[in-house]
Amino acid sequence: MQAKYVKRSNSMAREKRGLDSSSSEEGQPDRKRPALASVIVEALKVDSLQKLCSSLEPILRRVVSEEVERALTKLGPAKLTGRSSSKCIEGPDGRNLQLQFRSRLSLPLFTGGKIEGEQGAVIHIVLIDSGTGHVVTTGPESSAKLDVVVLEGDFNNEDDDNWSQEEFESHVVKEREGKRPLLTGDLQVTLKEGVGTLGELTFTDNSSWIRSRKFRLGVKVASGCCEGIRIREAKTDAFTVKDHRGELYKKHYPPALNDEVWRLEKIGKDGSFHKRLNKAGIFTVEDFLRLVVRDAQRLRNILGSGMSNKMWDVLIEHAKTCVLSGKLYVYYPDDARNVGVVFNNIYELSGLIANGQYYSADSLSDNQKVYYSLCSLSFLTIVYLIFF
Repeated sequence: MQAKYVKRSNSMAREKRGLDSSSSEEGQPDRKRPALASVIVEALKVDSLQKLCSSLEPILRRVVSEEVERALTKLGPAKLTGRSSSKCIEGPDGRNLQLQFRSRLSLPLFTGGKIEGEQGAVIHIVLIDSGTGHVVTTGPESSAKLDVVVLEGDFNNEDDDNWSQEEFESHVVKEREGKRPLLTGDLQVTLKEGVGTLGELTFTDNSSWIRSRKFRLGVKVASGCCEGIRIREAKTDAFTVKDHRGELYKKHYPPALNDEVWRLEKIGKDGSFHKRLNKAGIFTVEDFLRLVVRDAQRLRNILGSGMSNKMWDVLIEHAKTCVLSGKLYVYYPDDARNVGVVFNNIYELSGLIANGQYYSADSLSDNQKVYYSLCSLSFLTIVYLIFF
């Protein structure tokens, strides 16, 4: 039976070859089709080659990477920090190290005035690893000495943080010829566990003479410190430095209650608005705000037609940024003192005291608000009679 099966298979194979040859003859006689077996073999070869390349790719990448690292190591850190690679800010262990100002400057700045942070705060500088965002607290870099310099205001306007050391140095501003050093005071900062604090610093010249008419403060690693390690410098936002004579007339942001009223926007010192307010008994920002609360229309009348609606809005907006003290007034309409109305120090309604319990203005019922308004009117009338 096995012999019959082999014989039958051979005959089927002959028939198949016969069909193949006949079909090829029906086509173009000068074009020979490849045998099926050869096509399969070629396909297998291509597939195997692709698989081989895929399996070799990670191995080749690793080998190339190792060779590149070995070559860079042979170059040494001194060559790595040359001009061709000056934009690299990686430390020897692969960390991206950079200095940052963590405090904004209090503006505007005037020559001869102390450079401070907002609200009089100290100005901090930190060394961070940009890969993690964490302050670098260990290693020689964390105790580096830094130089404080003045930069041109248009340095790095495109906000590209990857500047080179040469680019930074090329934008350092020196004093004008024949002038004192542009920046005086504590021109060096020492980091402690990655954090430093600016000392006493003062500008001796204004910024009107340079192209951008603005300066920036910058800090960089001092020469001879952390050699072979690229630590990116820090810079502040651009700012204007004005001549100290302008400080006599500068506005306060925010104004204080006891500031003279001309410290407010749109009120010029010794100008017509200032004189009108003084004549009406309004000398301080507190006086001004109290009249805003009591009788805003009367205040408009005092200022006169020269105060446009737009100027009025700017003036009021600036005045209302004033930080109020915690001083409060309580007005009792009758001797029983069961109910009292609470006002802040510029006579704004703050709340209600009833049977020893305090209720804020927002929590009052409609009936309480009516009573509250009547008491307020009575209180303000008394205030007006006393002070005016």
